[in-house]
Amino acid sequence: MRRVLFLKAILLISLFSCQKNSITGRKQLLLLNEKDVQTMALTEYRGFLKDNPVVAAGTTRDQIMVAQVGQRISQAVQSYLASEGKGDLLSGYEWEFNLVNKPDVNAWCMPGGKVVVYSGILPVTRNEQGLAVVMGHEIAHAIAKHGNERMSQGLMQQMGGIVLSAAVSNKPAETRALFMGSYGIGSNVLGILPFSRKHELEADRYGLIFAAIAGYDPREAEAFWKRMAVAGGEKKTPEFLSTHPSDDTRISKVREYAKEAMKYYRQ
Repeated sequence: MRRVLFLKAILLISLFSCQKNSITGRKQLLLLNEKDVQTMALTEYRGFLKDNPVVAAGTTRDQIMVAQVGQRISQAVQSYLASEGKGDLLSGYEWEFNLVNKPDVNAWCMPGGKVVVYSGILPVTRNEQGLAVVMGHEIAHAIAKHGNERMSQGLMQQMGGIVLSAAVSNKPAETRALFMGSYGIGSNVLGILPFSRKHELEADRYGLIFAAIAGYDPREAEAFWKRMAVAGGEKKTPEFLSTHPSDDTRISKVREYAKEAMKYYRQ
């Protein structure tokens, strides 16, 4: 009986916590208040910068490029959302862009606009256009609240749908690990992978729109993802076992998204 009541409670939480995403139009499970998520993000972000080799502002060409691309895309996001009457989605955002000297082929954006690019991805991006594809993609994840959705799913699955404050108080280590994994800073944490195939394709689509508005050619995305496919090596998980789209699927979809994004592109 207790188990049945518990399952019913979880179902009710799911039903009443599903919200229509203002960007994608898709319904999402969002248990977390965005302000709470941003507060947690700021704490983790500051801790990350303290523990990792951040390239000082203005000291290298790569760092300057990361900052410039980030500024242009963040302005594009503001312009896009304002034109859609959704500028309030950026409430609490204070953009920061950092390059860290780490070999990982990675980048991420936390809610609140805290963006980190790892030096290991720069040989794959190759240039400013490729970097814009990556940064637009990561920023789109944050704007579409994909991390909030993933963390909400994790709270449901791992902690019975308890509120964030209770999760932090009662299971601080598990909550922190879940947060890091949900925002792409870790991987496969507590059985919750960072982003689903649906999330990835949504980020590809809107990331290219943001990059195009910022003045970057969205057609460059196809070449970038082909380089990423090569960088991934020959041993890859089949698409039906992976959270990420297969290379062929992604490249095909990116080609479609680039055509849509060209409507926003101004050289």
